[in-house]
Amino acid sequence: MHIKPMIKKASGESQPFSKEKLMNSLKRSGANLKVINDIAIEIEEWIIAEIKKYNLDAVPSREIYKRAFSLLNRKTVSSAARYNLKNSLMEMGPTGHPFEFFTGEVLKILGYQTQVSVILNGHCVNHEVDVVATKDNHQRYIECKYYRSTGKNANVQVPLYIHSRVNDIIQNQKTIPEFNNFTFSGGIVTNTRFTSDAEAYGECCGLHLLSWDYPKGNGLRDIIDRVKIFPITTLTTLTKAHKTILMDKGVVICRQLAQNINELDSLNLTPNRHKKVLEELYDLISNGHE
Repeated sequence: MHIKPMIKKASGESQPFSKEKLMNSLKRSGANLKVINDIAIEIEEWIIAEIKKYNLDAVPSREIYKRAFSLLNRKTVSSAARYNLKNSLMEMGPTGHPFEFFTGEVLKILGYQTQVSVILNGHCVNHEVDVVATKDNHQRYIECKYYRSTGKNANVQVPLYIHSRVNDIIQNQKTIPEFNNFTFSGGIVTNTRFTSDAEAYGECCGLHLLSWDYPKGNGLRDIIDRVKIFPITTLTTLTKAHKTILMDKGVVICRQLAQNINELDSLNLTPNRHKKVLEELYDLISNGHE
């Protein structure tokens, strides 16, 4: 009997396995086409074997992702790190503070002057703003929504709440002489996704929304790929404990670590581990792909 490879998404919905979709996601890792094709074939065969062996209707997509990552990691560490990008953003917890600093670093590299965790006066009350980004006489007040699960998305209540806070801040900022020639806006950055209602409200009221894949073609994933702003959690050669130590010291992106290699001294790495970390780090942030 012919067994059709099926996958079960995080939502619980089942659908046919798409070799093309898997290959497209693997292409973002920078691995060469032969490696990508070999992994896609092996994954398809594995799904069929799992369904047959355990009498399943479908294999969970998260298990497929984990297996693809494992196979890629055996062949090329830096490509596996790129492929693991979404999970890396989830690992910036358990608090949302590292993600706030990560957002600040992303905007800084994009040309903004940034301040993280700032208390600003509003017209009615004071507000804690995760990131204040300033560029070309424009100031943006950004709320960061960090989630530890891909199944958790920012719904319409988030922009509704942020919009009112931003308006209160802007009303006060307009009364300050140093901001006479400034324009203002609000923004929300999340490591997962926005619901369609949240996106619609953000577009309608002028909030700048940034998620894993929104705006289309210029989401977090695209920006990270384009300008090599990889979170420190991307590194597969460091343990979770190592990454936490670095994030607690404010080192949240690989570029920061590359510029301050002495930060590795606090991790007490063996010479061999130290070497592997450096190899992965420099390959990850280099312009060339394998």
